[in-house]
Amino acid sequence: MSTHEGALANPANPAAPAGPGGEGWGTSATAREIAQQPRVWRELAVTLGERAGEIEAFLEPLLARPHLRIVLTGAGTSAFAGELLAPALAQAMRRRVDPVASTTIVGGPGAVFVEDVPTLLVSFARSGNSPESVAAAALADQLLTSVHHLVVCCHGDSDLAHAYAADDRALVLLMPPATHDVGFAMTSSFTTMVLGCWFALTGTGTAAEVVDRLARGADELLSAAGEVAALAERGFSRVAYLGSGPLAGLAQEAALKLLELTAGGVLGQHDSPLGFRHGPKAMLTDDTMVVVLRSTDAYTARYDDDIVAELVRDLDPGQVAVLGGGPLPAAVQQGAGWTWRVDGLDGLGDVPAAVVYAVFVQLFALRSSIVRGLTPDNPFPSGEVNRVVRGVSVHPYTA
Repeated sequence: MSTHEGALANPANPAAPAGPGGEGWGTSATAREIAQQPRVWRELAVTLGERAGEIEAFLEPLLARPHLRIVLTGAGTSAFAGELLAPALAQAMRRRVDPVASTTIVGGPGAVFVEDVPTLLVSFARSGNSPESVAAAALADQLLTSVHHLVVCCHGDSDLAHAYAADDRALVLLMPPATHDVGFAMTSSFTTMVLGCWFALTGTGTAAEVVDRLARGADELLSAAGEVAALAERGFSRVAYLGSGPLAGLAQEAALKLLELTAGGVLGQHDSPLGFRHGPKAMLTDDTMVVVLRSTDAYTARYDDDIVAELVRDLDPGQVAVLGGGPLPAAVQQGAGWTWRVDGLDGLGDVPAAVVYAVFVQLFALRSSIVRGLTPDNPFPSGEVNRVVRGVSVHPYTA
């Protein structure tokens, strides 16, 4: 892990807290669930090894169908798991992979399932009890002649898991029990479901080795939590996360995490480095932070580096942060006010990198919540926003 020289100075708090669970981070479930990620990822790798034959037996006949459509669905953070995975899965599997939020399916199923083609619906769910989760799967059953379900869920005793546990068209892939986060915001549930789906669809054979590398990278970021805290304590009112491909999905999640844990006190925005110039850059002020999630792909990273150079010209360098895997170019290292490098990600691609980068955005959101005097496990004590969505009426659909 390396940071730009001088970037760690924190006049407001020279003794920045060391990390979740340490002094200054509180005793929240959210802090504990962020810190537990290296451990639960390793537990997932064990589960994948134990169920490898079952996973292959279920998926291999489906993936042999040349016109199979894969739809990745979920709500909120679970939807962003699909957004993160879809571009890389499409490239790795050389087939159609569509990320469609369950809220989009429920609100207009006819537009989503307009083609009656063989479909694998991959449903992501932390609780498995959100009204849209079960409804989206049921609508797929209603509208499609041939549909199979891969349920990636953190809660075995849930409506969604029970609905498909005994269905021979379905495989329920449960995450380690600790990933059923009790904190308001999804943290370990998000990253572990991403990894579970990635390995299930691309092959479980390398899971243990890759997960070990990711866990070590996450440990690096957790050990640098004091530096992340120093950045959060700058107190920016706006933060933009920029990323391409899978990292665009992580940018969405990062913006939401910040918005959630600060109870709307910090405006989180997301875009791609190229897209940011086309209007959204208007959000920049003296009180805006921009975090560039640098791709591990050399071609894509050139566009990341271009926007960093532009931002450093337009803003104070202390308003620009870069998170990357492996060595950073000298111009980036010397230009941006804050840089973090995670080693050990070489050759893994942007999905595994995004899982590690997620630890950074979670730490930043958590610290931003704490310094505003909020309770991270329940930033909305009066109930305006809830951990499991309430108040949704699912209406009958007639094609």
